[in-house]
Amino acid sequence: MKDRLLSLLGIAKRAGRLTAGFDAAVISMKNGESRLLLLSDELSDRSKSAAAAAAEQYGVEFIYSGCTMEETGHALGRKHTGIVSVNDNGFAVKIKTLCAQNSQEECI
Repeated sequence: MKDRLLSLLGIAKRAGRLTAGFDAAVISMKNGESRLLLLSDELSDRSKSAAAAAAEQYGVEFIYSGCTMEETGHALGRKHTGIVSVNDNGFAVKIKTLCAQNSQEECI
């Protein structure tokens, strides 16, 4: 499932429906474009709390991807990416589904 998630992130990036990085994600949330905030599990506690606070402030749901920053960055053509704003409802729904399936597989 992780491969499907990373592939979908790449497709969403090429479609122009993602913004990567904390500052860009906050701008997307502030402008009302963001539908989902996707966070890497290995973010620092400070980054996690800052991202969660921003998401709460702008009323955007956030979830953890189950992917490393390196894996996410590679899917997006960057070095490392820990925070991604999904700016399309269709992509957001599919990403939430894949993340839920990914976390269920890790628990088995």
